[in-house]
Amino acid sequence: DMGFHHIALRKAAGFGFGTPEYLMSHNATTMWESWWRSEDVYSRNHPMLGALAEWMPSAVAGVSLYPTTVGGRHVLFWPRFPKSATMLEYASAVQGSPIGDYAIAWRFENLPDDKSEYNSATVKIRIRLLIPPTGIASLRLPLPASKKTKYSISRSTLFPDLATARKESSVKCSKRRKRRLGFPYSWEYGRDKKRWYKLMSSKSIGTPCESFLFSVMPLSAQWSGHADMTHDVLEGKDKILSTGFYDIIINNWQLEQEVEGTGRLGNLPEYSKASYDGGPYCNDSSAFEWNIDDATHII
Repeated sequence: DMGFHHIALRKAAGFGFGTPEYLMSHNATTMWESWWRSEDVYSRNHPMLGALAEWMPSAVAGVSLYPTTVGGRHVLFWPRFPKSATMLEYASAVQGSPIGDYAIAWRFENLPDDKSEYNSATVKIRIRLLIPPTGIASLRLPLPASKKTKYSISRSTLFPDLATARKESSVKCSKRRKRRLGFPYSWEYGRDKKRWYKLMSSKSIGTPCESFLFSVMPLSAQWSGHADMTHDVLEGKDKILSTGFYDIIINNWQLEQEVEGTGRLGNLPEYSKASYDGGPYCNDSSAFEWNIDDATHII
């Protein structure tokens, strides 16, 4: 997303053409070849749009294989939180490997009852990490918007009962799906009139569920105690973690209004700032040309 995480997230969590919602509201269970709905032209099982499926666990939730890892033994935990909770309140993902599953889950806590304050409230972020036996992970956390923000980490002295946690989480999620808390409609194809129509009926597909990592509740005596890691985060240092179950708390996280443009995405001021550093591949105009209208059209 080249640093414009909120723009990519807005699209991924949005509604309408060119979003995952568009696929799922058309009852898709696979990735399509094209965003266009089709009965006989485009493939309905095609990795053409699969980059989105890779980006969500690696950037939104924040787990991916470390670039130099061998055999999947080293992962990078790097969650990117939205500035505003109106965009997203929690996320989670699992990264499989030959030695076992790595997992991450994070959520905003202490959110105000009034959602109009989701752009300005001071909240807590809780992160849970799971690293399998013989595994290693680098933890990279984003810098805060407020000087009052503090980071701390704790490690469970006992490895959690994951089987029970997964079962409890699955039961909770199944109950939510039975309540059909997903999309309030779906697009159906009427073969008699040969056209699509919007069926207003709540669906189980799209029902949000929290990670099984929040179903793991070790006794307070099983935690090592939260150690401050604020200085390392502010210094931009990755924290190396070994096998275990971790609880990270970020206190006094300041929510902010996301940058909004008028009209097309290209009108966002960050795109046209003279001081914007687009990285080493965007500085030499003789080697790389691009048109911002083309880029936003692709987005």
